[in-house]
Amino acid sequence: MSRIARFGTLWSRTLEPLRPLDAPRACATAWDASWPLRRDPASVPRARRLVTAQLRHWNLAESADIAELLVSEVVTNALHHTRGSLRLNLQVCGSRLRCEVEDTERAGPVRRFVDVDSEGGRGIELLDQLSEAWGSTSTATGKTMWFELPAHAEAAMESPPPEEQTASA
Repeated sequence: MSRIARFGTLWSRTLEPLRPLDAPRACATAWDASWPLRRDPASVPRARRLVTAQLRHWNLAESADIAELLVSEVVTNALHHTRGSLRLNLQVCGSRLRCEVEDTERAGPVRRFVDVDSEGGRGIELLDQLSEAWGSTSTATGKTMWFELPAHAEAAMESPPPEEQTASA
């Protein structure tokens, strides 16, 4: 059963029953990968390693540097601004790579104006400048921050994902 819900100005489609973010996630295709992340600063470099390894495995290494940087920003922000579980998802669909970070906080991102000496606050600006599209989608369990990058899927390999994909965090 599915339902369509409106949260503020965002629409989302949720499937029921709901699953906790740390539960195993079935991958829809060979182009879909997902990992639960711990609420730990070590999850930021782990997320970067997972993205880089998965994109190399899919023969999409040309997207790895930007994807790694933006995933690092989104995971860092999720750790800093939310309290619950996190999940990192990657999917290639057509000519797009979609990266998502799910969390349990409903509030979306807030654009901050920062001075040159500030250590943080530039995540949205990086998403604006480096991704083809990005957004925040409300879900029944929180929200999903996502961004999309170009991907040349015809060059990617069709083989089982890296071993760490199925390992829990």
